[in-house]
Amino acid sequence: MEAQRGRRTMARIDLNLEVNGKPVRVAARPDRSLLALLREDLGLLGTHEGCGKGDCGSCTVLLDGKPVLSCIMLAFQADGRRVTTIEGVGEGEQLDIVQRCFVEKGAIQCGFCSPAMILVARALLAEEPHPTRDRIREAISGVLCRCTGYKKIVDAIEAASEAASAADSQTTDGPPKAAPGR
Repeated sequence: MEAQRGRRTMARIDLNLEVNGKPVRVAARPDRSLLALLREDLGLLGTHEGCGKGDCGSCTVLLDGKPVLSCIMLAFQADGRRVTTIEGVGEGEQLDIVQRCFVEKGAIQCGFCSPAMILVARALLAEEPHPTRDRIREAISGVLCRCTGYKKIVDAIEAASEAASAADSQTTDGPPKAAPGR
């Protein structure tokens, strides 16, 4: 009946992916963005939408450990892959090293870009455990922050690198998932 009124219903695709370490099976339209799937279908609200066109980086998540812009990635492209959002970082209420360093160094301002910055930092540190400050700046250049001049963010990532070096690596996605607080 709906098709008779000139509307077409788009078929859904069954997707199987791993989100924050847990298997997820969900049906989504082929035109659904990964961001919409995460926020609207799975209720993972830590991934933010800023510009909606891939310019600001606030929608960044990790796909198989690498940063991607979830607002311009179609959900079906994540089928069979591993997605990490900010909700998958740390253990329960315990912050991971990167999160803790962001707090300690005052790198969390309004918090809008923080989930993306933290995920980018984790990916960087997994690939390059001892990055230079220039390399850190380059890695985070795709995530815009309107609150700071990025110095505190770079300081936090540098501190996380130093803290991760002191701890045994526990994950393949980056620095240890959880670290004792002070």
